[in-house]
Amino acid sequence: MPRIVDHDERRHRIARAFQRLLAAEGFAAVSFSRLATEAGVSVGLIQHYFVSKDALLRFAYDDAAARLSERVRARVRSGEAAGLPSARVLLDSLAELLPLDAERDLEYRVRQGLQAQALHHAELADVARRAGGDLLAYVTAVVEAGKACGEVDSGVDAPLAARAILATVQGLADQVVLSGADSFPARDVLARAVGTVFTGACARHRDRSPCR
Repeated sequence: MPRIVDHDERRHRIARAFQRLLAAEGFAAVSFSRLATEAGVSVGLIQHYFVSKDALLRFAYDDAAARLSERVRARVRSGEAAGLPSARVLLDSLAELLPLDAERDLEYRVRQGLQAQALHHAELADVARRAGGDLLAYVTAVVEAGKACGEVDSGVDAPLAARAILATVQGLADQVVLSGADSFPARDVLARAVGTVFTGACARHRDRSPCR
Protein backbone atom coordinates (compact mmCIF):
# COMPACT_ATOMS: atom_id res chain seq x y z
CA MET A 1 0.00 0.00 0.00
CA PRO A 2 1.52 3.37 -1.01
CA ARG A 3 2.52 5.72 1.79
CA ILE A 4 0.24 8.71 2.23
CA VAL A 5 2.21 11.95 1.99
CA ASP A 6 1.17 14.84 4.23
CA HIS A 7 1.89 17.76 1.92
CA ASP A 8 0.90 20.39 4.48
CA GLU A 9 3.31 18.86 7.00
CA ARG A 10 6.11 19.03 4.42
CA ARG A 11 5.38 22.66 3.57
CA HIS A 12 5.38 23.62 7.23
CA ARG A 13 8.55 21.64 7.93
CA ILE A 14 10.34 23.52 5.15
CA ALA A 15 8.90 26.86 6.31
CA ARG A 16 9.94 26.26 9.93
CA ALA A 17 13.46 25.33 8.81
CA PHE A 18 13.60 28.55 6.79
CA GLN A 19 12.45 30.50 9.84
CA ARG A 20 15.19 28.96 12.00
CA LEU A 21 17.88 29.89 9.47
CA LEU A 22 16.49 33.38 9.02
CA ALA A 23 16.39 33.96 12.78
CA ALA A 24 19.91 32.62 13.30
CA GLU A 25 21.79 34.05 10.33
CA GLY A 26 19.68 36.65 8.52
CA PHE A 27 17.97 36.70 5.17
CA ALA A 28 21.07 36.95 2.98
CA ALA A 29 22.53 33.72 4.39
CA VAL A 30 19.54 31.55 3.45
CA SER A 31 19.79 29.55 0.22
CA PHE A 32 17.78 26.57 -1.03
CA SER A 33 20.81 24.33 -0.48
CA ARG A 34 21.23 25.50 3.13
CA LEU A 35 17.51 25.17 3.65
CA ALA A 36 17.46 21.63 2.26
CA THR A 37 20.10 20.58 4.78
CA GLU A 38 18.27 22.26 7.67
CA ALA A 39 14.90 20.73 6.72
CA GLY A 40 16.32 17.29 5.91
CA VAL A 41 14.90 17.27 2.37
CA SER A 42 16.22 17.72 -1.16
CA VAL A 43 16.43 21.01 -3.05
CA GLY A 44 14.12 19.44 -5.62
CA LEU A 45 11.47 18.80 -2.98
CA ILE A 46 11.65 22.42 -1.82
CA GLN A 47 11.21 23.59 -5.40
CA HIS A 48 8.28 21.20 -5.81
CA TYR A 49 6.38 22.93 -2.99
CA PHE A 50 7.73 26.44 -3.52
CA VAL A 51 8.32 27.44 -7.13
CA SER A 52 10.35 30.47 -6.06
CA LYS A 53 11.95 32.02 -3.01
CA ASP A 54 9.18 34.62 -3.04
CA ALA A 55 6.58 31.86 -2.63
CA LEU A 56 8.54 30.45 0.30
CA LEU A 57 8.81 33.88 1.91
CA ARG A 58 5.07 34.44 1.65
CA PHE A 59 4.24 31.04 3.13
CA ALA A 60 6.79 31.38 5.95
CA TYR A 61 5.49 34.84 6.85
CA ASP A 62 1.88 33.63 6.84
CA ASP A 63 2.88 30.68 9.01
CA ALA A 64 4.70 32.86 11.55
CA ALA A 65 1.81 35.33 11.72
CA ALA A 66 -0.75 32.53 12.11
CA ARG A 67 1.17 30.91 14.98
CA LEU A 68 1.48 34.20 16.81
CA SER A 69 -2.20 34.97 16.27
CA GLU A 70 -3.24 31.59 17.65
CA ARG A 71 -1.12 32.06 20.80
CA VAL A 72 -2.67 35.49 21.35
CA ARG A 73 -6.16 34.04 20.87
CA ALA A 74 -5.38 31.22 23.29
CA ARG A 75 -4.35 33.77 25.91
CA VAL A 76 -7.56 35.69 25.30
CA ARG A 77 -9.71 32.56 25.64
CA SER A 78 -7.92 31.58 28.84
CA GLY A 79 -8.25 35.03 30.36
CA GLU A 80 -11.89 35.42 29.46
CA ALA A 81 -12.69 31.95 30.80
CA ALA A 82 -11.03 32.94 34.08
CA GLY A 83 -13.11 36.13 34.20
CA LEU A 84 -10.08 38.43 34.19
CA PRO A 85 -10.47 42.17 33.59
CA SER A 86 -9.93 43.34 30.02
CA ALA A 87 -6.66 45.07 30.95
CA ARG A 88 -5.17 41.82 32.27
CA VAL A 89 -6.36 39.85 29.24
CA LEU A 90 -4.78 42.43 26.95
CA LEU A 91 -1.51 42.43 28.90
CA ASP A 92 -1.23 38.64 28.89
CA SER A 93 -2.02 38.38 25.18
CA LEU A 94 0.33 41.16 24.05
CA ALA A 95 3.15 39.70 26.15
CA GLU A 96 3.20 36.94 23.52
CA LEU A 97 4.82 39.49 21.18
CA LEU A 98 7.73 40.08 23.55
CA PRO A 99 10.78 37.87 22.85
CA LEU A 100 11.14 36.69 26.43
CA ASP A 101 11.92 33.04 25.65
CA ALA A 102 13.50 31.05 22.82
CA GLU A 103 10.28 30.51 20.86
CA ARG A 104 9.19 34.14 21.01
CA ASP A 105 12.72 35.35 20.26
CA LEU A 106 12.81 33.24 17.08
CA GLU A 107 9.39 34.52 16.02
CA TYR A 108 10.44 38.13 16.64
CA ARG A 109 13.54 37.70 14.45
CA VAL A 110 11.49 36.05 11.71
CA ARG A 111 8.89 38.83 11.77
CA GLN A 112 11.54 41.54 11.71
CA GLY A 113 13.47 39.87 8.92
CA LEU A 114 10.42 39.41 6.75
CA GLN A 115 9.03 42.86 7.52
CA ALA A 116 12.31 44.34 6.29
CA GLN A 117 11.86 42.44 3.02
CA ALA A 118 8.25 43.64 2.85
CA LEU A 119 9.48 47.20 2.28
CA HIS A 120 10.37 46.14 -1.26
CA HIS A 121 8.06 43.14 -1.76
CA ALA A 122 4.36 43.72 -2.47
CA GLU A 123 3.14 40.27 -1.42
CA LEU A 124 5.03 40.34 1.88
CA ALA A 125 3.77 43.86 2.48
CA ASP A 126 0.25 42.52 2.07
CA VAL A 127 0.90 39.88 4.74
CA ALA A 128 2.39 42.52 7.06
CA ARG A 129 -0.58 44.87 6.57
CA ARG A 130 -3.07 42.08 7.20
CA ALA A 131 -1.29 40.82 10.33
CA GLY A 132 -0.84 44.34 11.66
CA GLY A 133 -4.43 45.25 10.88
CA ASP A 134 -5.76 42.17 12.67
CA LEU A 135 -3.70 42.98 15.77
CA LEU A 136 -4.78 46.62 15.73
CA ALA A 137 -8.42 45.60 15.40
CA TYR A 138 -8.06 43.23 18.35
CA VAL A 139 -6.49 45.81 20.66
CA THR A 140 -9.02 48.44 19.57
CA ALA A 141 -11.87 46.05 20.36
CA VAL A 142 -10.45 45.38 23.84
CA VAL A 143 -10.18 49.11 24.51
CA GLU A 144 -13.80 49.58 23.37
CA ALA A 145 -14.85 46.73 25.66
CA GLY A 146 -12.97 48.44 28.47
CA LYS A 147 -14.94 51.62 27.82
CA ALA A 148 -18.20 49.67 28.08
CA CYS A 149 -17.05 48.09 31.36
CA GLY A 150 -15.70 51.23 32.94
CA GLU A 151 -12.05 50.20 32.77
CA VAL A 152 -11.39 52.87 30.13
CA ASP A 153 -12.61 56.46 30.21
CA SER A 154 -15.48 57.01 27.79
CA GLY A 155 -13.64 59.85 26.05
CA VAL A 156 -10.65 57.74 25.03
CA ASP A 157 -10.05 57.38 21.27
CA ALA A 158 -9.85 53.57 21.06
CA PRO A 159 -7.89 53.23 17.76
CA LEU A 160 -5.39 55.88 18.87
CA ALA A 161 -4.93 54.22 22.27
CA ALA A 162 -4.50 50.85 20.57
CA ARG A 163 -1.77 52.22 18.30
CA ALA A 164 0.05 53.72 21.29
CA ILE A 165 -0.03 50.38 23.13
CA LEU A 166 1.20 48.47 20.07
CA ALA A 167 4.00 50.99 19.53
CA THR A 168 5.10 50.31 23.10
CA VAL A 169 5.04 46.57 22.48
CA GLN A 170 7.22 46.92 19.37
CA GLY A 171 9.69 49.21 21.11
CA LEU A 172 9.94 46.87 24.08
CA ALA A 173 10.49 43.87 21.81
CA ASP A 174 13.34 45.70 20.07
CA GLN A 175 14.93 46.60 23.41
CA VAL A 176 14.65 43.04 24.74
CA VAL A 177 16.47 41.62 21.72
CA LEU A 178 19.18 44.29 21.76
CA SER A 179 19.67 44.38 25.53
CA GLY A 180 18.70 40.88 26.64
CA ALA A 181 15.53 39.47 28.17
CA ASP A 182 16.89 39.89 31.71
CA SER A 183 18.07 43.47 31.27
CA PHE A 184 14.81 45.10 32.35
CA PRO A 185 11.25 44.04 33.34
CA ALA A 186 9.63 44.33 29.89
CA ARG A 187 6.29 42.93 31.01
CA ASP A 188 6.11 45.49 33.83
CA VAL A 189 6.79 48.31 31.37
CA LEU A 190 4.03 46.97 29.12
CA ALA A 191 1.70 46.81 32.12
CA ARG A 192 2.35 50.51 32.77
CA ALA A 193 1.50 51.36 29.15
CA VAL A 194 -1.74 49.37 29.32
CA GLY A 195 -2.49 51.01 32.68
CA THR A 196 -2.38 54.50 31.17
CA VAL A 197 -5.41 53.53 29.07
CA PHE A 198 -7.21 51.16 31.46
CA THR A 199 -7.51 53.51 34.42
CA GLY A 200 -10.79 52.33 35.96
CA ALA A 201 -12.29 49.24 37.56
CA CYS A 202 -14.32 46.77 35.51
CA ALA A 203 -18.04 46.83 36.27
CA ARG A 204 -18.11 43.05 36.05
CA HIS A 205 -15.82 42.88 39.06
CA ARG A 206 -17.63 45.65 40.95
CA ASP A 207 -21.16 44.28 40.71
CA ARG A 208 -20.79 40.89 38.96
CA SER A 209 -22.79 42.14 35.96
CA PRO A 210 -21.91 40.94 32.43
CA CYS A 211 -19.17 42.95 30.73
CA ARG A 212 -19.94 43.41 27.04
